[in-house]
Amino acid sequence: MGTSTELRNLLHRIDHKGYPAYKDTKGTYQFQGYVLSIDHVQGDPFASPSKVSVHMKGGIAGFPKELYCGDCQRTALQDYLTRQFHRAAESYAFKAKGSGKSGLISISRCGQEILERTAFHMDAKTGDIVVRLEIGFPANGRTINARELEKILFDFLPDCVERSLYYRTCDKKKVRGAIDLAEDQEYIRGQLGVQGLTAFVANGSILPRESGISPRPMKGAVSFRSPKELEVTMELPHKGTLTGMGIRKGITLIVGGGYHGKSTLLKALELGVYDHIAGDGREYVITDASAVKIRAEDGRSIKKTDISMFINDLPNGKDTCGFYTEDASGSTSQAANVVEAMEAGAKALLIDEDTSATNFMIRDELMQRVIHRDMEPITPFIDRIRELYERYGISTVIVAGSSGAYFHIADTIVQMDRYVPREITAEAKKEAENFPALSGLEEPAQKPVFRRCPSQNRAYRGNDRIKMKTMGREGVQINRESIDLRYVEQITDSEQVTALGYCVRYAEKNFFGGTTPVQDVVDKLEEKIRKSGLAGLCESPSNVACLAMPRRQEIFACFNRYRGLML
Repeated sequence: MGTSTELRNLLHRIDHKGYPAYKDTKGTYQFQGYVLSIDHVQGDPFASPSKVSVHMKGGIAGFPKELYCGDCQRTALQDYLTRQFHRAAESYAFKAKGSGKSGLISISRCGQEILERTAFHMDAKTGDIVVRLEIGFPANGRTINARELEKILFDFLPDCVERSLYYRTCDKKKVRGAIDLAEDQEYIRGQLGVQGLTAFVANGSILPRESGISPRPMKGAVSFRSPKELEVTMELPHKGTLTGMGIRKGITLIVGGGYHGKSTLLKALELGVYDHIAGDGREYVITDASAVKIRAEDGRSIKKTDISMFINDLPNGKDTCGFYTEDASGSTSQAANVVEAMEAGAKALLIDEDTSATNFMIRDELMQRVIHRDMEPITPFIDRIRELYERYGISTVIVAGSSGAYFHIADTIVQMDRYVPREITAEAKKEAENFPALSGLEEPAQKPVFRRCPSQNRAYRGNDRIKMKTMGREGVQINRESIDLRYVEQITDSEQVTALGYCVRYAEKNFFGGTTPVQDVVDKLEEKIRKSGLAGLCESPSNVACLAMPRRQEIFACFNRYRGLML
């Protein structure tokens, strides 16, 4: 390990040399209170920025043990400090001058959700901190401008560290507030199962967003108010008494006219699988952590999935117990999405009529009379929804605005009226008596078989140079293979997509061997992450990518959309 003085002298020596001379700076250097590690140096000023990490002992950082004693506390503290560091770094970005990415100082930009990230790691036992960031090493053209880098490493970066990594310089009230909120959210999530709920939406929540591209709460929006019939009250550890709408296990139907807030409520429930920051408006919208949004997904590939619960007796005689297609229809893709959610351990399905295949969701009485059930290979979801709950314990929340067929089978019906929910189960059931219920199935379906055992793709055999490119939240490209994740709607951060790409790569290299089922592969990945952190998925501890934790359900979704999966 070198000293900060040695690093300064080195920078003076290489000033005005060719850009490759920056490679000499790679290594670790002792600064006052922390160690600076230059892990990877960019090839030129226009390439991806250099990777740098800051290492600080827990005793020096000084954060009390109770602030990171459990996973939820530690994740919340990491998230809070990452946001603090980002604000500090942003104030210095590009103040050092030069060409290309010279002067860039960046760390992960956190959204409204609180996620485990590689950008900031705090050891659960010691409180030791590792902060990973990117810095654009300055140059004039391709000539080193070491004086500007000296400013970054000796002036800007120490100030960022001072402002965000020491407990003594933090706003202790805000730190405590972030931890308290995390503990309250964890408490509500634990109470869902105890109280027989799929989700909870607190009174006073702000569900509408600023716009379709902004995750921030809408100003002046109607705050949520639970119908009296569905009100649930909880005593939270910190906030105290909190009342809101409890969505019970079973079948819940959300109805109402267009633009009255049905999909807005469902969107809040989709993202309720994550904790949210204070001020988001959805801090106390908590959904079963395993809930999966289901939709039609024209054109996706399906690999050996047992969709016989919904699709059977195809005219071409094709087997649906291990169904393959490179280009699924809307109904077939939605059927596969339901079965794959079951495989991933989902205990709640969230469905919006707007993004569903009509022929998968329902077949009305007239159509059944004209086209007899024996001539239709698709068993609509309405015929299986009760079975999913009673046999497999999977609840469903459905948004519907055009078909009343689900009135007959719903346990709870909520009408959204100008963003205000009303419980209308009794009156909707009474009206439904005037309309015949659709004839259901007499026998339950065979339980889907989950025994898919992927073999290693030959592209990974003896290949240590696997290129990866993340395309925002839309997907990831591994070598020439693109995994389309546009319709996996509970992915909320591009760093989750990057992490999913690394999950595929790690599984291909270590777990895919033709004998291990996908469920066990995901178990092994989660165990790897528990033991080594997200950074353990990367090949080199000195070159860790910016990753955010995906859920188990999204790992499954990524595997299922990976066309290179060898089954």
